[in-house]
Amino acid sequence: MQQWRLIESGIGSAERNMAIDEALLRGFREGDLPILRLYRWETALSFGRFQDPETGIDLERSRKLGFSCVRRMTGGGTLVHGGDLSYTLILPRYAFGRKGVRENYRRLCAFLIRLYETLGLEARFAREAGFAESPSPSCMAGREAYDIVIGGAKMGGNAQRYTQGALFQHGSIPLQIDTERFAPLFRGASGLSEAASLRKLGVTADYNTVAAMALEAFRERFDAGLLPGSLNSGEEECMKVLLKRKYGTKEWNCEGRSEMA
Repeated sequence: MQQWRLIESGIGSAERNMAIDEALLRGFREGDLPILRLYRWETALSFGRFQDPETGIDLERSRKLGFSCVRRMTGGGTLVHGGDLSYTLILPRYAFGRKGVRENYRRLCAFLIRLYETLGLEARFAREAGFAESPSPSCMAGREAYDIVIGGAKMGGNAQRYTQGALFQHGSIPLQIDTERFAPLFRGASGLSEAASLRKLGVTADYNTVAAMALEAFRERFDAGLLPGSLNSGEEECMKVLLKRKYGTKEWNCEGRSEMA
């Protein structure tokens, strides 16, 4: 049985959530326990590392509505947050051998498939369900090979980043999507009305229940032992610096520029 470090962060701002993710990745060293983090968001939008948010989102309207906007350190399209449970995984880069990106997605997302099965839903990877890949600036409007689909609709989103020694993946489990509030912020197709969520699929479990079920699915799929904990002092300090000098700045969130990039 592989032991994993479990960090349950609760609800945080978009900027803080992404600063925590990067602090954990920066602090990860060879020989460390792999990390599973679960967390929630205040109402927010997150953008892919290489997106120009102004072309796809009405940022001024977002600000007036009080929505935070943050740029992730991973790629992909725009995601909406506030009704989702998110996770982060950090493990040695070659934990599964020298596999490709798609194979790593397939392996790491297997616990999500198991979670949805436990909730009574038939979940499959888009590629295996016969869906063609269709990139889009909006995460919910596009499909990649190992996106998860339920009833033909995309369920959440997942993204990866690799460093010399680590494989990083984070993603979103949507309990509900506030399409009425978020869709008008998109300059093009948002894909939100067509996307799946647990509420839309008739699942009424609350966040705590879904989190507990996600942990159990993770234990089963990875034969994992989970050791609850929190950020250590070094990670906490790194998070604060990243929050101040990167994720809390317009230069990073709007322009993709940071001295800590």
